[in-house]
Amino acid sequence: MDVFSRTFLPAATEAGLAVQTVSRHMPVFRRCVGSGDATILVTRCSRPDRPVTGDYLLLLTHRRLVVTQQTRLLHRLRLHLNTELRELSNVTWSPDPRLGSVELAATAIDGIRERFLIRTSHPKQVWQLDALLNHAFRTRLRAPRERIVATIGDTPATVRPSVFRPAVAR
Repeated sequence: MDVFSRTFLPAATEAGLAVQTVSRHMPVFRRCVGSGDATILVTRCSRPDRPVTGDYLLLLTHRRLVVTQQTRLLHRLRLHLNTELRELSNVTWSPDPRLGSVELAATAIDGIRERFLIRTSHPKQVWQLDALLNHAFRTRLRAPRERIVATIGDTPATVRPSVFRPAVAR
């Protein structure tokens, strides 16, 4: 059993997902996530801006965020979001223990702002979820540093004006 399977199944059980739901979504997750990537969180979620579009299942690993959608009428699965964490920008989340929910928002690489509402059954779970998201997005990801590869007009120190001598082919 690979790392993904060993960590996905306990996370799905902890989230209270039914075996049928897990087995239905597993092929989609398998195509998106590598076998060596460990699962941080699996949970149901909804979209606050589109509440009637269907049920969503969110998978967060150390490297990827994958969200699948199941349509309400025909129960068809569709991949909604599949991205590496480093490709997400402006990731925010707001825990609300009074409502027992956490709203997660991020901008994908295509510029679309994605918002998901994760409901919990107990206020203590809100803070556990907050800690998981903090671990995934703040402590594991470092801010990209600006790198200067080359500047126009500068000559490298190793280049010296010299006579061109072609190499002898043997």
